[in-house]
Amino acid sequence: MTTPEFSKSRVSKRAASFTESVIREMTREATKHGAVNLSQGFPDFAAPEEIKRKAQEAIAEDFNQYAITWGTKDFRDAITAKTKWFLGLDIDPEREITVTCGSTEGMIAGMMAVLDEGEEVVVFEPFYENYAPDAILSGAKPVHVPLRYTEDGWHFERDELSAAFNPRTKAIILCNPNNPTGKVFSREEMEFIAGLCREYEVLCFTDEIYEHIIFDETQKPESERRPRPEHISMAQIDGMRERTVVVNSLSKTYSVTGWRVGYCIAPPDITNAIRKVHDFLTVGAAHPLQKAGAFALSLPESYYDELQADYQKKRDIIVPVLQDVGFKCDYPEGAYYVMTDISDFGFENDVEFTMHLIREIGVAVVPGSSFYHTPELGHQQVRFCFCKKDETLEAAAERLASLK
Repeated sequence: MTTPEFSKSRVSKRAASFTESVIREMTREATKHGAVNLSQGFPDFAAPEEIKRKAQEAIAEDFNQYAITWGTKDFRDAITAKTKWFLGLDIDPEREITVTCGSTEGMIAGMMAVLDEGEEVVVFEPFYENYAPDAILSGAKPVHVPLRYTEDGWHFERDELSAAFNPRTKAIILCNPNNPTGKVFSREEMEFIAGLCREYEVLCFTDEIYEHIIFDETQKPESERRPRPEHISMAQIDGMRERTVVVNSLSKTYSVTGWRVGYCIAPPDITNAIRKVHDFLTVGAAHPLQKAGAFALSLPESYYDELQADYQKKRDIIVPVLQDVGFKCDYPEGAYYVMTDISDFGFENDVEFTMHLIREIGVAVVPGSSFYHTPELGHQQVRFCFCKKDETLEAAAERLASLK
């Protein structure tokens, strides 16, 4: 079939300005070549039985039609209770919560609700690949500030971040704990970012889907370990409650990435705008899965302790393997990714190395350049994901041994 000729472009400039997801492409490549998939961030183990059972019961009880557009009352009430317990924040479930189709829709709905053409959004890089396209689709311009790796972890330079703020700046996006670096922002760093937001009247979109996945320094002798990093929401910082849009979801904490149930917490005026955008984007999230989500958010604190311990064990399996076969990397502070340096392997760039790893070694990863505005910055990096069964990580370790 030939494409007909048109005098007008058939594809928008916005859509043409970015590529399809490299992460999802790597999953397709893994399937094609039978590689162990350590690329896309979804668990290959079962979701908790009691949460699945609640979803099944909700379907059987016929919660199968449209819910209230911005979320069922029991789910919004559960979000309110969980936020009070975990962050110490009092949230109005009627005026400050919008339930969305995953945090992905939550982020784009939030940005479309507040951004106007020509405004700027500050984005730390390396970044989760959706953020810059979200800004572009909202008519805004992403402005990138680098996170640089040092012996003490990933950090930003304060003067570089300050220089990115100006009268056109409308928002900053913060992923904490961070995908893809595993960085957990310190209170001092959060306070500095908050100060810039207050000075320039800037909103903060904070992606907190890895809030419960934060690690101890088990790789160090006990006498040398620092305290486990603290998860801090920007909404907890003085003067930022009214300037923050918290984006979260069930996906990572409850191992249900395919459910696509997320939420935004925002001040009432912004929530009102988000709800309108959300309504016309997707109408609403799946009704029975919201019923199950209300149960999931009511789980005891012990659930989150076990989640943290399980993921710490997986981190402590994969990182020594990577270091032993030649990757330069450190133990991430949070989330479930390891960003690695591949310069010792002698490949020209990350894409060439990634395809070699998938086709010849049998392990799929994500090329680092996909996380950067300037791809050259990631040409000697790849990202591993470790939210997998121990057997999957062990199978990957066996295959990676041939790199030595």
